[in-house]
Amino acid sequence: MRAMESDLRSGAAALGLSLTDAQFAQLLDYMELIGKWTKVYNLTAVRDPAEMLTHHLLDSLAVVLPLQRQLGQMSAAGALRADAPVRLLDVGSGAGLPGAVIAICCPQVSVHCVDTVAKKAAFIQQVAVSLKLPNLRGIHARVENLTETYDVVSSRAFAALVDFVNWSIKSLAEQGVWMAMKGKHPADEMAALPAGVEVFHVEPLVVPGLQAERCIVWMRHRLPT
Repeated sequence: MRAMESDLRSGAAALGLSLTDAQFAQLLDYMELIGKWTKVYNLTAVRDPAEMLTHHLLDSLAVVLPLQRQLGQMSAAGALRADAPVRLLDVGSGAGLPGAVIAICCPQVSVHCVDTVAKKAAFIQQVAVSLKLPNLRGIHARVENLTETYDVVSSRAFAALVDFVNWSIKSLAEQGVWMAMKGKHPADEMAALPAGVEVFHVEPLVVPGLQAERCIVWMRHRLPT
């Protein structure tokens, strides 16, 4: 575990993140919980701890700084309420990637992780209790059936962009943004988006220890001209 902590700390530093000792401990405890639950409930196909660190933790940590920057821009533009916490919905969250990681690193963000598989939503609830994360909640539901709205709606390897936005469009606040984690630049998927959705930024990501292309596709409601 010490070697894992060293790799986690160096990876976080490479991503420009400044985390507390308590946050590093929570991230390692979270990874341990994934390992324990996966033995019974098959949360993830990745079972090797070193691979879990790069493919899950560091891959999810790579979005934290871009998310914080985006929230700063939204706040400056008046798109966020100053008197309420930022609300983020992680769609098809599975084991909580990146939702639980965001909840650990951004305590000011209220993170709801929705999944159609009851055991995965229950796992998120267990993570929230075990790691004392009052800003994290697991929801067992289809995203199309949710009634609340969120400032950010995220996904990681969930579905084609057109399905992601169509299924979650009612959940996105009027001035909110979609944050879709993707591998290679999804030009074909972007071309298939509905007219009411615009891509305003495709942000390349470099994940320490992961030799694969990664990017975030940032989208929002297209304003009427």
